[in-house]
Amino acid sequence: MPSVVGLLEQRECAARRRRDELREEADRIQAELAVAERDWNEWVIACSRVGEVLAPGDGDVAGPDPSVALPDGGEQPVPGGPSESAKSKSVVPVWRAGLAWSALSVDYQRILRVLADRDRLGQGPFSCQEMAVCFGLEAVPAKVEALRSKAKRMVARGWLVEPVPGRFTLSESVAGQGAGL
Repeated sequence: MPSVVGLLEQRECAARRRRDELREEADRIQAELAVAERDWNEWVIACSRVGEVLAPGDGDVAGPDPSVALPDGGEQPVPGGPSESAKSKSVVPVWRAGLAWSALSVDYQRILRVLADRDRLGQGPFSCQEMAVCFGLEAVPAKVEALRSKAKRMVARGWLVEPVPGRFTLSESVAGQGAGL
C-alpha cells in the first residue's frame, strides 16, 4: 500500500503538470487574442476609410451597382424616357431639385416609372416582389433581393421613400417633379 506522502507527491506532481498545461494554453490564447485585436483594429480603420470615400457629398455619386437582370437583357431603354441609352455604370446620384431621371441607369428609371404610374393611379407603395412580377421577372429571392437592394439605394439617395418596411414609393419631391423632366 502506497504511503500518504507518496500519494500527496503524486497529486502535487499532477497538479503542477495541469497548471503548466493551463499556463501554456493561456499564453497561446493571449497570443491569438493579440492577433485578433490587431486584425479587428485594422478592419475598423479600413471600414472607416471606405466609409469616408463612399460617403456622398454635394454632387457626389455612389459607386457602380450590378444591374438587375431584366428579361429583355437589361439594356432596353425606358420608353419615352429622356435618355434612350443605358448609362455606362449604374450610379445613383443624391436627388436634388431639377435632377432628371436620365441621370439614372435604365434599371433605376424603370423602377421610378413603375412607382410613378402607381402613384398616379393612387395605388400606394409597391413591394419588390410586385416589382419583379411587373418587370416580368420570376419572383425568386435572388431577383427580389436585387430589386430591394436598388430600392434601398434609391431611398438612401432621396429618390424613394419606404413608408412601411419592404414597400417603396416615390419621395414627394420626386413625385412632384412629374415624369423626370
